[in-house]
Amino acid sequence: MKKILLLGSGELGKEFAIAVKRAGQYVIACDSYDNAPAMQVADESEVIDMLDGTALDAVVEFHAPDLIVPEIEAIRTERLLDYEQRGIQVAPSARAVNFTMNRRAIRDLAALDLGLRTAKYFYAKSYDEFKTAADVIGFPCVVKPLMSSSGHGQSYVHNDEELAEAYRNAMEGARGDVKEVIIEEFIDFESEFTLLTVTQKNGPTLFCPPIGHVQKGGDYRESWQPFALPEEALRQAEHIAGEVTRALTGYGIWGVEFFLTKQGEVIFSELSPRPHDTGMVTLAHTTNFNEFELHFRAVMGLPIPAVHLEHAGCSAVILSPVESGKPLSYHLTDACGEDRTRLRIFGKPVAHVGRRMGVALCYGDVGTDMDALRRKARRVAETVLGTDPYMKK
Repeated sequence: MKKILLLGSGELGKEFAIAVKRAGQYVIACDSYDNAPAMQVADESEVIDMLDGTALDAVVEFHAPDLIVPEIEAIRTERLLDYEQRGIQVAPSARAVNFTMNRRAIRDLAALDLGLRTAKYFYAKSYDEFKTAADVIGFPCVVKPLMSSSGHGQSYVHNDEELAEAYRNAMEGARGDVKEVIIEEFIDFESEFTLLTVTQKNGPTLFCPPIGHVQKGGDYRESWQPFALPEEALRQAEHIAGEVTRALTGYGIWGVEFFLTKQGEVIFSELSPRPHDTGMVTLAHTTNFNEFELHFRAVMGLPIPAVHLEHAGCSAVILSPVESGKPLSYHLTDACGEDRTRLRIFGKPVAHVGRRMGVALCYGDVGTDMDALRRKARRVAETVLGTDPYMKK
């Protein structure tokens, strides 16, 4: 039995912990608040500030895990290098987590070291630097904190008048203690997609069928699999994902995000060294293993012979319409009356307006009408809380 320390206990961590427990392993779930989703299914839990290196050291020393699996960005990631040198496995690797938790490192690796096509970008630590970069990039442009998740602090800027607010939002929306922003060229893309990529210890790198997705304010709202992608574009995406994950090293699942332009060009966007929000669609029986099972197998060094598409599927998020200091009530009857539908309620103990509280999942035979399936998933999500989950945050 392996002892696995999970750093971050949100909805992705909860599904990973379920995959771990189904395989008979031991889980300690950590987060900054009590009763986080993954804590509800773990063997033990710890409430700590994971940016506090001393507190993180104490938890690792006390529990002596065999494996550390980060699920969020706000971690004192340089400590992971120390743990790895002491013989504790970090998934996918300490190097990968250090690179990808900071947009500067991963963007520079992709664009400068590997020569991959990305959006043009600049960094800024002050408003003056930010304004100068905006003058070079032009409008529209995209502004993000260097360290964040789920779209926090991200803005689309259309003119000079919006710059000050965008800079303030990026600084306030930053996770951790990195106070720097990245300003990017806006890519006039046809669509966005995620390529879940699985690196194995003793096997080839595997690619899941591509996942289409819609974001609002940088945060995922719906996803579907498979995403119709021209063969040449798929080969480009697989090549880029393979190059980046090989450079970062390690074993596990990676959510590699891309833009697809109207001209058919594939442009690298971002990468997460763990299960991806948009990959929750795999909980709709789309592939023979869902992304959490794939991550577990890969980090444990267990073989994954192949990834197969078994169903077409869609996911639509369930967003809270209210502020609440206690768990919400969910209207499950109507949603559960829909055939080929699943719900995942995350179990978050408090709600904020626009907070992701669950996901509706719908699936059908391969080749089914994906537009109709997406509409069904959105309708089911709306039913659960009786509101429009695509409302503006």
